Amino acid sequence: MDKVAVLLTCYNRKEKTLACLSSFYACEMPSNYQFEIFLVDDGSTDGTSLEVANQFPQVTIVAGSGNLFWAGGMRLAWDTAFLKGGFSAFLLLNDDVVLEPDCLTALTNTHTNSITHTSPGIYIGATADAETGKVSYGGYKLTRNNFLISSQLVLPSDIPVSCDYANANILFISSYALEKLGKLDSRYTHSLADYDYTRRAPENNIPLLLVPGILGLCKDDHGNNWKTGNVSLKKRIEYLKSPKGLAYGEYLYYLKKHYPLTVPYYFTMLWLKTLFPFLWELFKRPKG
Repeated sequence: MDKVAVLLTCYNRKEKTLACLSSFYACEMPSNYQFEIFLVDDGSTDGTSLEVANQFPQVTIVAGSGNLFWAGGMRLAWDTAFLKGGFSAFLLLNDDVVLEPDCLTALTNTHTNSITHTSPGIYIGATADAETGKVSYGGYKLTRNNFLISSQLVLPSDIPVSCDYANANILFISSYALEKLGKLDSRYTHSLADYDYTRRAPENNIPLLLVPGILGLCKDDHGNNWKTGNVSLKKRIEYLKSPKGLAYGEYLYYLKKHYPLTVPYYFTMLWLKTLFPFLWELFKRPKG
């Protein structure tokens, strides 16, 4: 029996957290797999921990410091599972995802087939917006143009599709991948930790595969990643440096680590959208 540690972190969105957990336990459970959930509650004041304990007493709830953000919360969940030991894989979930009934079966089937044909890897579950049906999160393919890079969200196929990096909304990590890559880089506070981790997979010849089908529902609620000129310069600079904004220092660290030749360009773009947002809005405005 293979044991899988399921890792989540949450903060003050009780209804979404409960909906995610409900959808998990409603999934078809693959034979020969046993799942155990570790949930970090990073100081929620809306009664999340109490309600989770009431409805899902089998979930291990870990109290956070109140300042962990996503990456810190996931590292704590991972460390807690690691201390318990005995797990052959780790499943990272965002608590705003509602899983499809076949999610766990699709992930473990892809894992089994990957072992048969290549080597164990990391498996991405695509999510879709419940209202539009469009893919919201998943795996990405990179395109390079001299010193610039761009990426495109990959649409799920009937077979696993190789990707260059991914979101961790639904992310299944084999013990082989963990042995090679370790856990999430401690330099990241909130975002980018999943991009960095999954980008390291192909860089280390570890399969990074998008699982067939849509495995969950999740709305892309990120919106624009800059502040308009209506916001004061002080607030715009705060957003530039904020872990939940542009994460300036961590983003440059990410670029230097994976795409060092692009650093001058993206350094300029970060400051352009911060200091001169009206120019950035003209630059980003759809043409035609």
